[in-house]
Amino acid sequence: MALFEQISEDIKAAMKARDKVRLETLRNIKKVFLEAKTAPGANDTLTDADALKIIQKLAKQGKESAATFAQQNRQDLADAELAQVAVIEEYLPKALTEEEIEAKVKEIIAETGATTMKDMGKVMGLASKAMAGCADGRAISTIVKKLLA
Repeated sequence: MALFEQISEDIKAAMKARDKVRLETLRNIKKVFLEAKTAPGANDTLTDADALKIIQKLAKQGKESAATFAQQNRQDLADAELAQVAVIEEYLPKALTEEEIEAKVKEIIAETGATTMKDMGKVMGLASKAMAGCADGRAISTIVKKLLA
C-alpha cells in the first residue's frame, strides 16, 4: 500500500478512535500530499520517495517549532508540536545509528575509490541516495569528512 493510501486509511481509523491529535496530524500530512500531487509538473502522482521527503520535512519543522516554543517558555505549545512529531515519525523508516551510517559510508568509499576530500561530492551523492530517509544529511556529511580527512 502506498504511503498516500496508508495515510488515508489511518485517518479513518483515527476518526473511529476519536484521537484528535493523530487525526489533525494525519489530515495535515494528507493536505501537504495533495498539494504536492496537484503542483505544476507533478502529473497528479506522488511517489513514496517524494512522500517520505515530505514527511521528513514535516517532522523537522515540528521539532524546530517545538524548540522555538520551549525557548519562549510556551511548553504547552511545544508539547503539542512534539505529540504531532511523534505521529509523523511513525511513518518514517527506522533511523540508522552512527555506526551503521559509518559502515555504509565506508562501503561507498571502497566502491568509488575515494581517498581525499576532493572526492567528497561523489561519496556524498551516493551516500545520500543510499540512506535517503534513514539518515540525516548532516550526520552523513560529518562521517564522510571524518573518513576522508
